[in-house]
Amino acid sequence: MKIQTVSVFVDDQQRALEFYTEKLGFTVAADVPMGEFRWLTVVDPASRNGTQLSLEPKGHPAVSPFTDALLEDGIPFFVLGVDDVPAEYERLQGLGVEFTQAPIDHGPVVTAVFSDTVGNLLQLAAYKG
Repeated sequence: MKIQTVSVFVDDQQRALEFYTEKLGFTVAADVPMGEFRWLTVVDPASRNGTQLSLEPKGHPAVSPFTDALLEDGIPFFVLGVDDVPAEYERLQGLGVEFTQAPIDHGPVVTAVFSDTVGNLLQLAAYKG
């Protein structure tokens, strides 16, 4: 058994697609029209058969209160693993990505937090060791 797809709730699927592909470097795994929305997933280009991230519209009434509370409290929706947080921070800043937390060394892990522009904070993390 493996994790196949995980959803992140987004304000705008097209803007999310552009951010996740152009800024973060993911590639499209699925883009299927489904009425006014799409079944839209992205994946790590180095692992095309890996876990997909579904860019899910915030249509359900429970989603906005949940994601708004996370955003207001500064809590990232999920964590992206990278080899070097400061280097990725510099690269993403150069692409105009807005960070709410610059890299912090917590001992065994270095983290940074940024906005995905479609209603979520995401965290970069690199574990030492």
